[in-house]
Amino acid sequence: MLVDHSHLSKVCYNQLVMLKLIDFHAEWCPPCKLMAPVILELEKEYDGKVVFEKIDVDHNSDRSSHYGVLSIPTFVLEKDGQEIERLIGARPKEEFVSLFQKHQTI
Repeated sequence: MLVDHSHLSKVCYNQLVMLKLIDFHAEWCPPCKLMAPVILELEKEYDGKVVFEKIDVDHNSDRSSHYGVLSIPTFVLEKDGQEIERLIGARPKEEFVSLFQKHQTI
């Protein structure tokens, strides 16, 4: 089996510099429910450009504590594994688009 290592390097590099949006939410949270279709739409539009992770704070209190999440919804934008932006509360789609454009490198 022949493996193209240059392709693997590009894939690894893209994963490293790719943006990641972490969505801290809960099932019972009305603003979280309001944001769900917005995040779903962003996931479709930014497929391959932004990684989306959803964390239910009721089932992942350790991750919530690690990120210092005190209110939901909280959206943490990471690049290279480091937090670069944080949004708290329901926000318009355009605000996320603006953040992605600001920090996009690919």
